[in-house]
Amino acid sequence: MSSPRKSELTLIAVVDDDASIRLATDSLLRSRGYAVCTFASPGDFLQSAELNETACVVTDVRMPVMGGIELQTILRTRGCTVPFVFITAFPEEVVRIQAMNGGATCFLTKPFDAPTLIKYVEAALGARPNPSGS
Repeated sequence: MSSPRKSELTLIAVVDDDASIRLATDSLLRSRGYAVCTFASPGDFLQSAELNETACVVTDVRMPVMGGIELQTILRTRGCTVPFVFITAFPEEVVRIQAMNGGATCFLTKPFDAPTLIKYVEAALGARPNPSGS
């Protein structure tokens, strides 16, 4: 009996106010065997049951009311060390530095390609890609 792949046991939270980005990211991550939960806002994520089960957060930087940096700050203040992968259409160096200083794995500029996102999610999880592709 083979054991399940690590990715099949790993919950990724996607937080983005853009429904098309949420859908595309959800589809990509599920195609790689990850469990995914999506949220239209950081507030929705902070109130979710999945918060404590999340192994990695993929989030936009700029969103109405609260952005990804603020989400990261709140979670760090609570002692949560979940890794973050930031995505943004507005790459500002000061914001990138703030994200990285908060422990972000990366700061990707939209548009980005699927292999790049997967590479950084796997890095965030400490996963090593399987050379056999399975």
